[in-house]
Amino acid sequence: MTQEIVGPILLARGFEEGKHRLSALLITARDQAPLPLTPASGQAVEPLRLSDSRQRTIWRYDFALSPQQSHYQLGPETFEVAVTDTPQTRVAFVSCNGQEDGDLLRPEGERNALWYRLREEHEAAPFHLMLHGGDQLYADPVWEAHAALKRWTEAGRREQLGMDFTEEMRAAACEFYIERYCQVYAQPPTAWLLARVPSLMIWDDHDIFDGWGSHPEEVLDCPVGAGVFQAARQAYCLLQLGMRPEDEPPGALDPSGASLGWVFRYPDFTVIAPDLRSERRPNQVMGAPGWQGFRNALEAEPDDRRILMLSSVPALGPRLSWVEACIGFVPKLRQYEDDLRDQWQSRHHRSEWIRFLSFLEQQINLRRQHITLLSGEIHLATRAEMRLEHGALHQLVASGIAHPPPPKAYARALGLLASFGETPLPGRPISLHPLPGRSKIYAAQRNFLLLNCNEAGRWHAVWFLEETGWTEPLDL
Repeated sequence: MTQEIVGPILLARGFEEGKHRLSALLITARDQAPLPLTPASGQAVEPLRLSDSRQRTIWRYDFALSPQQSHYQLGPETFEVAVTDTPQTRVAFVSCNGQEDGDLLRPEGERNALWYRLREEHEAAPFHLMLHGGDQLYADPVWEAHAALKRWTEAGRREQLGMDFTEEMRAAACEFYIERYCQVYAQPPTAWLLARVPSLMIWDDHDIFDGWGSHPEEVLDCPVGAGVFQAARQAYCLLQLGMRPEDEPPGALDPSGASLGWVFRYPDFTVIAPDLRSERRPNQVMGAPGWQGFRNALEAEPDDRRILMLSSVPALGPRLSWVEACIGFVPKLRQYEDDLRDQWQSRHHRSEWIRFLSFLEQQINLRRQHITLLSGEIHLATRAEMRLEHGALHQLVASGIAHPPPPKAYARALGLLASFGETPLPGRPISLHPLPGRSKIYAAQRNFLLLNCNEAGRWHAVWFLEETGWTEPLDL
């Protein structure tokens, strides 16, 4: 197994005292000495050793850059970073970086075609921030990491619930997740961008395994289900949040760590990401710590604030309860039950969904906050809005950058369902719309999203679709 250095992976930490706070992750062979990192200021940074796996050591460097000193050097290589203290901002949004089966067996150029296109766009006009909206890797092959894990997937339910999660299984799962991140982060165009564009990341189910949190509680709580989740959580903390699992998450919404959402602030906008996975259960999206941290963060933001909010699953969407109602009558659909439960619109989450939307409505109507939801997960591109008394709640969906799109017939069927409308809040209908310049509600192409703010502080969004190129701008 290859042991080349992976990284640097540049993580954003917000803006303070005129500087952009950053962390850079570096993954070396076990106990290999880390390369020296020197920011533009000229003061070398001492790395923190985050973790050792069987074959790897993970290091973190903490430093800051300003618009006047906007590069850093790691070993012999210098990395330019676009940092700004003006309203003029460019933000990239990506999600669903992989596929369930054979992800890394695909031809590299085909798998990463949109990452190469994103690199070209950065080289033409640099991004200041890159947001990753979930499924940063597809970890479903974790069940192949150890013979006992594979046996668990093949066992009957009673045997599954009684099977121990041994130290060998734990070590194999932990090693799998670390190596999977290394393989994904080392993809050529991804590695190039991660070293130069500060990233903020929130996880979703495939960063654990497909449908985590929407399976029966007995599966989630049994020794193997819970043990694999803990291995995935440890890897997420290390390689998406850049923290040791026992530490308080950077920008934490919940200092206890039960929920791993975060908030980071910049001069003219804030990015908030509630954690929709750590506390998820078949009848719950967020638990009490997640909800409290989310509410506290949004209420702490000033009136009239521009807020980009990552909701790893779309919060504005069609009426899925009709599809769920059909599952009991069409046995072939039962395999999709956990996928439907993943959604905010599931009948099992409806009261919590209404609570979520009601809180956002309150912030927009009473506080005049400008909230834009950014989501992935569905492997399609679309947009939606919910008109309110004062303004609107906008949602932009971009998914996926590497995941193949579903059949166009699926997108048409979902568009038909969307045409019936959905009104979870009285008098506040949700409407889904085609991307600017397009005719269909859902675009069944691989895609990514760019958000641009001009010098006057006006924001607009554009999507890049693999087959048809750029959309027209959408004012926000």
